[in-house]
Amino acid sequence: MPYAYDDQNVFARILRGEIPNQTVAETEHTLAFNDITPQAPVHVLVIPKGKYVTYDHFHAEASDAEIVDFHRTCASVCAEKGVTPDIGDGYRALTNAGEHAVQEVPHFHIHLIGGRPLGRILVPM
Repeated sequence: MPYAYDDQNVFARILRGEIPNQTVAETEHTLAFNDITPQAPVHVLVIPKGKYVTYDHFHAEASDAEIVDFHRTCASVCAEKGVTPDIGDGYRALTNAGEHAVQEVPHFHIHLIGGRPLGRILVPM
């Protein structure tokens, strides 16, 4: 079962209010909050409120309303944080899926990272 959801993962616990967070934005389907170990001046995690494990799982099974809400929340967070290329210097949107990508929390999430030069994400083989 590649998409078995763990109700005890840290993001599920945040969504239930068991673990506090620094909320940046919240909508009907999405929560965005500051990363507790930021890698740049802007480092926000955006998670759907539904039980989705990875990017492909979310996009295959989420409703249209969830998908639209999630992506519009990402866009509004980038604008609010001033990292969009038209008002800032850009950002990176990063998600990890599975063992090879070193996914640490089995709940789909995107890291929105910006506010400093980030360098290349991968090194050529």
